Amino acid sequence: MMNEACMVVDIGTGNARVAVVTTGGELLGVAREDVRYEKDPLYPDSIYFDPALLWQQILRLAGAALQQARGVKIRAFTATSQREGIVLLGSSGESLIGLPNIDHRGREWEDDIVEKQRVYVLSGRWPSSLFSASKLVGIRNRRQEIWDRLASFVSISDWVQYKLSGAIRYEHSQASETLLYDVAGKCWSPELSELFAIDPGMLPPLATSGEVLGPLLPALTDELAAAPSAIVIVGGADTQLAIESTQPSVNDMVIVSGTTTPIIKLMDKYVIDDAARTWTSRHTYGNSFVLEANAGVTGLNYQRLKEIFYPHEGYDVIEKELAAMSCSQCVASLGSLIADERAALTRGGFIFNVPVPQDLTRASFVWATLWDIACSIRENYKTLCAVTSHDQDHIWACGGGMQSHTLRQLIANLLNKQVWIRTNFRQSSVVGGAFICSRQLKGSEQSPPAVDSVQPQDQQHFTALYEEWKRTRAVFRKIV
Repeated sequence: MMNEACMVVDIGTGNARVAVVTTGGELLGVAREDVRYEKDPLYPDSIYFDPALLWQQILRLAGAALQQARGVKIRAFTATSQREGIVLLGSSGESLIGLPNIDHRGREWEDDIVEKQRVYVLSGRWPSSLFSASKLVGIRNRRQEIWDRLASFVSISDWVQYKLSGAIRYEHSQASETLLYDVAGKCWSPELSELFAIDPGMLPPLATSGEVLGPLLPALTDELAAAPSAIVIVGGADTQLAIESTQPSVNDMVIVSGTTTPIIKLMDKYVIDDAARTWTSRHTYGNSFVLEANAGVTGLNYQRLKEIFYPHEGYDVIEKELAAMSCSQCVASLGSLIADERAALTRGGFIFNVPVPQDLTRASFVWATLWDIACSIRENYKTLCAVTSHDQDHIWACGGGMQSHTLRQLIANLLNKQVWIRTNFRQSSVVGGAFICSRQLKGSEQSPPAVDSVQPQDQQHFTALYEEWKRTRAVFRKIV
């Protein structure tokens, strides 16, 4: 007798993953590959992907994940993806082009955006080329052959669900990233559509995370090992699904350590910052909101430095060498973002004493990288606390970056908070997708996985190191 499971498609900034999981979040099989991007020569800072190639990649990964899981029937499918990424659709539903979150083809027209404060009040984020409306403006201004065919657009996760079900919808947490959505009103904004000159007819009907989008297309049943009654369930943005994996409560703080590092607080009401330093989005659970500050591409920095210093070793080797260090030998500033700073750093690096210390090792550089991440998290945490208080003695954490016990300890030390993680923290967005499927299939919540915690230590020592990090960051800010 075949076991029943669900399939979660997760399209991140760096890689595409397809996972087969139980409804309780137990991973049965997972396959991943890098997402293939191309540069667009018509813009100074743009990148895109071919949706047809990505779909074939998803099907190939699904087959690999099913091979690992062996003997399962898939009852439900859902998807999650990078925020701000979109796929443009033609009048017949054809996929025209994919624009990831790292596509900034609208940057040349950022200064043309009027009433930016009003945009922030409605959309919950200060307008920039990161968001979908700006990408559409870039297409309209320089890719007329695509614009003339454009009928609609969806987030990448909603596009995956469209390919699975045939239904075109836009989920609320993903719609929050478009600059065309009224976050407080939970609807598309005619005022924002007019401001960006986007036809409201291009905006698909909205859908709520966890609702049934429809049955799986019959043509995919055999290829995806689906049960005859298999359904497609609306997922959501990867950050929000990662948050769901921790099963936090309203007013909890959560750190999601992935390619970037959002630091969020779950809210039961719409809150924005008078200084426009934070984002507010719809959550995928209930009627709650996500108040966010983001430390930027921290996880990507760590991954790239691992490839330089530890190309053939696992993270366990890194942690062992970090534990053996007697003291730090260098300090880093690697372009992490701080909500209080309007301009991002354009230069970064490591600072250490000269002549080069004898006990400077590769672990010294990795420790400095983790310290840079932890300090950036503290700065953004402070911004969130300035907008809304945080009285709990703990903060939740999830995502692949949290496999570093050193990073967890540094965060605990800097925030003077316990850092809590669930046992399934590594595949957090996939686990969040499994929980969404479980609620629809079983009508109930899963029992929370076990919790591990890290206690803060040695406040005085790490406060001094934190001041040194701030001085180092100031040095690189002066370098043009």
